[in-house]
Amino acid sequence: MKPAWLDFLKNAGAEIEHNKVQSFGNLERERRIVHTGLVICDLSHHGLISVDGEDAADFLQGQLTNDVRDVSLQHSQLSAYCTHKGRMLANFRLLKRNESYYLSLPQSLLESTLKRISMFILMAKVSIKDSSDAFVKMGLSGPEADKQLAELISDLPVETDDVTQVNGYTIIKCPGTLPRYEIIGELEDMKTLWGQLDVNAAPAGADAWETLDIMAGIPTITNETSEAFVPQMTNMHVINGVNFQKGCYTGQEVVARMQYLGKLKRHMFKIQINTSDAVTAGDKLFSKDSKSGQGTGQIVNAQTDPDGGYIALAVINIADAEAGKLQLHDETGPMVTVQSLPYSVE
Repeated sequence: MKPAWLDFLKNAGAEIEHNKVQSFGNLERERRIVHTGLVICDLSHHGLISVDGEDAADFLQGQLTNDVRDVSLQHSQLSAYCTHKGRMLANFRLLKRNESYYLSLPQSLLESTLKRISMFILMAKVSIKDSSDAFVKMGLSGPEADKQLAELISDLPVETDDVTQVNGYTIIKCPGTLPRYEIIGELEDMKTLWGQLDVNAAPAGADAWETLDIMAGIPTITNETSEAFVPQMTNMHVINGVNFQKGCYTGQEVVARMQYLGKLKRHMFKIQINTSDAVTAGDKLFSKDSKSGQGTGQIVNAQTDPDGGYIALAVINIADAEAGKLQLHDETGPMVTVQSLPYSVE
């Protein structure tokens, strides 16, 4: 996080640990308002890997699950980076700003992703680096997020994943049950925008943004789940994070085989967990009637539900999810209830 931005947030009341905003002093209120109200969130806990050079597009095309040729100054996409066995090391949003491509992903996975993907540059004319401190990132969500932002920025993206570049701002329309945007810009511009939005929007911590992702059915791979899932298990193919016509990339054979020859036995569900104990990514699910040899399921992301318990995304054996007798951890664990996602999964 830029030191000047860190100081700005602290002066605005942010409580920060490990370069991540925990809250703005009223965590319970933030947890409630994120479901229905207008909120702004600092997104410094998501870093940026920049990819430059005349071979940048071709290089990324051979590494990522989505078709990089569709990324432009006006369109971003979700994508993933896989092992040769088709397991996701990380997933992220891929976007362009000026002449550079950027991968936006959790800071906790940035170093390992940067190191691994750099190994495959070979003779390509490509430069890859951590550019997290080059810009400031924030998120805006709420029933009137589009109206509030339109009063400050003249040209907003209309369709999900679309982008506009206005007055030094890169604005991305994000999937969500409420209108939602990510904004990237230079330090002083973002200070100004934060101050303008703060008039009507409630500042909220980083967990609020993950809550919105959970509500939207958008997974985030973390250290706890890196290499745990093939993209289809986390519904990446449903949320436009995989392209099956683009050609070869690392892990493509396994991902394509799963799509065309295999029968997907597990996918991602939204769930509610009836517990006051902490629920974290990587936690296992249990069903005493499960016949799956690979286990019942695993938590992808989880956040506190203001109405009690936790809401989460979890990859679950489909038969076990349909049977409905799910628990966290083991047969003594709290009950788990499957809820509807905002999209259908075939």
